[in-house]
Amino acid sequence: MKKYILKRVLISVFTLLAITLVLFILLQLMPGSPFNDEKLSDDQRAVLFEKYGLDKPIIVQFGKYVANLCKGDFGVSYTISKNTPISQLIQTRLPVSIKVGGQAVALGALVGLILGIVAALKHNTIWDNISTLISVIGVSVPSYVFALALSYTFGFKLKIFPMLYADKTPFASSVLPSIALSMFTMASIARFTRTEMLEILDSDFMLLAESKGITGWRLIVRHALRNALIPIITVLAPLIVDLMTGSLVVEKIFSIPGVGSLLVTAIQSNDYNVVIALSFIYSAMYIGIMLVVDILYGIIDPRIRVAKDGGKKK
Repeated sequence: MKKYILKRVLISVFTLLAITLVLFILLQLMPGSPFNDEKLSDDQRAVLFEKYGLDKPIIVQFGKYVANLCKGDFGVSYTISKNTPISQLIQTRLPVSIKVGGQAVALGALVGLILGIVAALKHNTIWDNISTLISVIGVSVPSYVFALALSYTFGFKLKIFPMLYADKTPFASSVLPSIALSMFTMASIARFTRTEMLEILDSDFMLLAESKGITGWRLIVRHALRNALIPIITVLAPLIVDLMTGSLVVEKIFSIPGVGSLLVTAIQSNDYNVVIALSFIYSAMYIGIMLVVDILYGIIDPRIRVAKDGGKKK
């Protein structure tokens, strides 16, 4: 198991470095520069390029950037907030996006699992139909539509929750955006759980477990749900990163000071350092989540670990 984990960690590190290099090169090839102010002369631009090291070859810039990155230094902002360390720009925004996204993931996964299990156990009944209807609505309707409906109903009409995000009431302010963001996750998890559970409930090993006297929730959770978790985790993993890094439209509707709006502003102003830093964080979170998923695969089903190790137990 240790060799399996070490191998996945090394692959993840090299993948992250490759992604960072590609991002770095692509941003250098973009038209324009961070210093597009018409008031700047060519000489002034040259001075700024020299000051920030942008006049050096790409490979030199990348090497210096990676060296600073290892120290936790993302550089400074060129245009959004001149000479402000990017870590300062992110440290107030990223936790907000992670908190709202984390709540959405937890809510969507929990409710989705319950709906999927109920739909499978009550197959071809009204409960199955209700679960399927909720799943179809959750997948078909964009999150910003749910956000607008929730904001109008529970924020404007009933005044139960704040319409806009406020630092004074962080939990209450995050309830509505978390629910809006969780709908797609909930619907996706419910559909996959139902499909996998139906297939597993009709399998031979379930009949064998029942013949041994295993019944009730022990049979469902220990045997059926555990075997259905692998495809469910596969679906959930990328959704976790998407939600925890923020949804731009939902953040705009509820005025959430997250990383989504910061990324868009950085792209529009060609603030390379901010774009690379946010993309690096996004990629690191995605690769980290997928690494955890790979490890969970090996824990949930040891056959996967054995297969990846070349068919021999290590």
